[in-house]
Amino acid sequence: MPADTGAAPHRLAAEAKKTRSPFRAAAVQMVSGPRVEENLKEAGQLVEQAAAGGAQLVALPENFALMPLRDQDRFGAAETPGDGPIQTFLSGLARRLGIWIAGGSVPLKASRPDKVYNSLLLYDDQGRTAARYDKIHLFGLTLGQERYDEAATIEPGTEVVAVDTPFGRVGLSICYDLRFPELYRAMGTVDLILAPSAFTATTGRAHWEVLVRARAIENLAYVVAPAQGGRHANGRETHGDSMIVDAWGTVLGRLPRGAGVVSAQLDPVYQARLRESLPALAHRAVHRC
Repeated sequence: MPADTGAAPHRLAAEAKKTRSPFRAAAVQMVSGPRVEENLKEAGQLVEQAAAGGAQLVALPENFALMPLRDQDRFGAAETPGDGPIQTFLSGLARRLGIWIAGGSVPLKASRPDKVYNSLLLYDDQGRTAARYDKIHLFGLTLGQERYDEAATIEPGTEVVAVDTPFGRVGLSICYDLRFPELYRAMGTVDLILAPSAFTATTGRAHWEVLVRARAIENLAYVVAPAQGGRHANGRETHGDSMIVDAWGTVLGRLPRGAGVVSAQLDPVYQARLRESLPALAHRAVHRC
């Protein structure tokens, strides 16, 4: 179901001034491989690094726990919602560090044995699941020697997800979703967009920054976009360039390639002032053909 759009943008801006303070968010970049245990170890180290730098919200990239050698390998790693080593890792890490963690994507069992869900799981600082989003738009590409067909092994989600947090209203999305602005409009007014990704080197060079900044600008929202960034064991090369973008479309921090962390301070008061100066969200009109 579409997210509730009830509160007017000007009222949300006023509430942001009253109730929310600046906070630090971090995007973790990885070059994940086919071994879940090794990926979780590295992810843990990077999240700890981000937390040590003051991050209160840390987002991991798509496929952070598993970049399989074959797409079918996702079936063996798929977990039951609420149970499994990847989910236990995320919950325990969030609770131990006292931070919010977005598990960029976790393979979860779907309605069919030959499919999995590609799910973003958001955990609060007590290690509780605050939200789950199943990737709706599934990547497909036929370009020269490159062939990708996520629909062959992944079941698409059906629910648009936005959730209230101490950081404001957060909209959840994954990678290829960035190409579909109507998804973000369906979230209603959100303060922060999470977009964990694993863009290919080809599509990333052409479109990654443009898409991330566009989603920030049109929604007057911060975007935290952690990515996979390097050459993987399965031969795939991902673009990287994890970034954090403010509501004006300014890139606050980025990491071009390789494993690491990028962080930035997000200021809800600054965002509220932008929305007051340029009330584009209030100017939206319904267009019918």
